[in-house]
Amino acid sequence: MVAQKLLKRLAQEHGTPLFVVDHAELRRNYRLFKRHLPRVQAYYAVKANADPAIIRTIYQEGGSFDVASIPEFMLVHENIKDLPAKARQDFIWDKIIYANPIKTPTALEQLNPYKPLVTYDNLEEIHKIKRHAPQAGLVLRVQVPNTGSVVELSSKFGAPAGEAVDLIAAAYEADLTVEGLSFHVGSQCTNFTNYIQALQLMANIFREAWDRGYHETKILDIGGGFPVAYDRHVKPFSRLAKMLNAEFNRLFPADMEILAEPGRFLVATAATAVSEIVGKSVRDGKLCYYINDGVYHTFSGVIFDHIQYHLKAFRSGPTQICSVFGPTCDALDTVSLAEELPEDLELGELLYSENIGAYSHASSTHFNGFPPAKVVHINQE
Repeated sequence: MVAQKLLKRLAQEHGTPLFVVDHAELRRNYRLFKRHLPRVQAYYAVKANADPAIIRTIYQEGGSFDVASIPEFMLVHENIKDLPAKARQDFIWDKIIYANPIKTPTALEQLNPYKPLVTYDNLEEIHKIKRHAPQAGLVLRVQVPNTGSVVELSSKFGAPAGEAVDLIAAAYEADLTVEGLSFHVGSQCTNFTNYIQALQLMANIFREAWDRGYHETKILDIGGGFPVAYDRHVKPFSRLAKMLNAEFNRLFPADMEILAEPGRFLVATAATAVSEIVGKSVRDGKLCYYINDGVYHTFSGVIFDHIQYHLKAFRSGPTQICSVFGPTCDALDTVSLAEELPEDLELGELLYSENIGAYSHASSTHFNGFPPAKVVHINQE
């Protein structure tokens, strides 16, 4: 948590809206993940926040990367190629996994020279990869339950479990190598049973694949979804990790290579937004504040990520339930209809929102001519 005094000083120095990234918090989150899941290699999901400085910090901590487009791939490649890693593994340490199951032919052709890991989940994708990226290693994404996750993904991606081994066989028939299986339980997964069911499903598919002779299939990618404690109802990550470690040991051989794709978990708590009150009114008896940041900018996660970011004032006083609106001329630009804030805040005063590092600034636009918040990095090494 960035101190209020520092946030105010940065706002005075750089202006608002401001997006403050704390690299000390990034490092803490990465180390927490590794401490609780020592068998798992973390592949940061770049889509959560693609800032180059964040990519460099995660790499220097020992992280790898999950990308979903060629621009993301090149962003990672260009920002880590000259950086020394603190530690290395013999396995796929220097590789980036291209974890978008549907890829354009052009993207595959650009990826092919790097011999990447790429995901797939259907027969047509096998044919496409064979034609345009025959040097790629494949990871089959399997559909798993997403019950209780804030953002479900299984309606769009994932092969039915009953088709999994046949899709592995089809890839081998095309002279491609299927290196592993992957799944995703949905973003911000607070239902830990999803993981347990998915791991049992993966173990069954691995067993059938090995029985049919596909012994090169030995990577397990458990995806993302690791929840952030946005509120007190989210169970601690340590509890999930304990369950996962028990299932790893029960279901999979010791030499199984396990990776994950944490995005939100690593970056959500590492950023704070600072905005300025630029308008104030009372509408239908309700106090309304207008700020110079909104859902077309840092608060885009209200729309796209289904997360409600709460705002805080820099001073105390009698409060009431207020509406908070962004700066554009679109009524969709509503940050919150139920924020408890001091009732006597004036134009020019500042508000801040914590835990806003994931799926927020990454989706900022220039809608109505308002530019994204300025990004400031603190505690970089």
